[in-house]
Amino acid sequence: MHVFVTGGSGLTGPAIVTELVAAGHTVTGLARSDAAAARLESLGATPHRGSLDDLDSLRSGAEATDGVLHMAFGGDFADPDDMMRRDRTAIETLGRALEHSGKPFVSTSGTLVMPLGQETTEKDEPDPAGIAGFRIPGERACLGFAAQGVRTSVVRLAPTVHGPGDYGFIGMLVATARKTGMSAYVGDGGNRWPAVHRLDAASLFRLALEKAPAGSVLHGVAESGVTLKSIAETIARALDLPAISLTPDEAAAHFVSPFMATVYGIDAPVSSSYTQELLGWSPTRPTLLDDLEHGDYFAAPAS
Repeated sequence: MHVFVTGGSGLTGPAIVTELVAAGHTVTGLARSDAAAARLESLGATPHRGSLDDLDSLRSGAEATDGVLHMAFGGDFADPDDMMRRDRTAIETLGRALEHSGKPFVSTSGTLVMPLGQETTEKDEPDPAGIAGFRIPGERACLGFAAQGVRTSVVRLAPTVHGPGDYGFIGMLVATARKTGMSAYVGDGGNRWPAVHRLDAASLFRLALEKAPAGSVLHGVAESGVTLKSIAETIARALDLPAISLTPDEAAAHFVSPFMATVYGIDAPVSSSYTQELLGWSPTRPTLLDDLEHGDYFAAPAS
C-alpha cells in the first residue's frame, strides 16, 4: 500500500514510518521544512512538501496514494479554538480526497478527550467540555467520512507515548524535577495516566491502516492507568531527590504553567481491550516505569 503520512518527522511519526516501511508499504510523508524532508528520506519515505495549512498539498498527497495516516497536529495551545479549526480543516480536506474510494483514512486524537475519574472504553462518548475537547471535532470529521465510502478510523493515543528521546509530559516532569530539586505529584498522587510505548503505538497505527473497519475508534493504550505518584517516585529515585506531594495551588506554581499542573492532576484511566481484540494488537514493549528505570530519560540533563 502507498500511504500518505502527515506528522511523520515528529516524535512518534518516525516510528510509524519505520513500521510501515518494514511491513512493505510505500510511504510519502508531508514535509514542511528541509530538515523534515531529510528525516523522512532517512527513514525510507518520499517527502511531499507542504503543511497543514497548505490544503492543495494535503489534497494532492492524499489523491496520489492508497490511504492516509494523519498524525500532524499543531498550533498555539493558548488558542485551542484555532488548533481545532486547523485540525478539522486538514481532516476534511484529506477525507474529501478519499471519498467513495474505500481507501483507509487513519486520524489521530488523544485519550484525554474521554471523561475523567473512571476507566473509559472505546465505546464511551468523549467529553466536549473536557481538557482535550478541542480534539473531538477532528475525530468526528474523520469518522463522518465512513458514510462517504472511506474506511475511517481514529486512534486515541495515551497522553504518555514513551520511548527514547521522549520530550513530552514525562520528559517535562524530569526537567522540572531537575530544576526544582524535587519530584512532585498532586495530592495523594493516586490519579492515573494511560501509557503506551512508541513502538507499540506504531504497530497499532499500521494495523489500523491495514484492517480497521470503517468508523472504528481505537485506543492506543498499553497500560490503562499508571499513578502519578509512582511516576514521581521513580523519577525521584533516579535523580536522588525527594518525592513531594503538592496541593493544587502549590502545583500551579511548581509546574510549567497552571494548565500543566491541572494536566498532571487529572485521573484519566482508559481501556484498550476492544482495540486489542478487534485488531489483534498486543503491546509487548517495556512499561512506562520500566522505561523510566532503564531508558534514556536521565542520560543527560533535559533541555
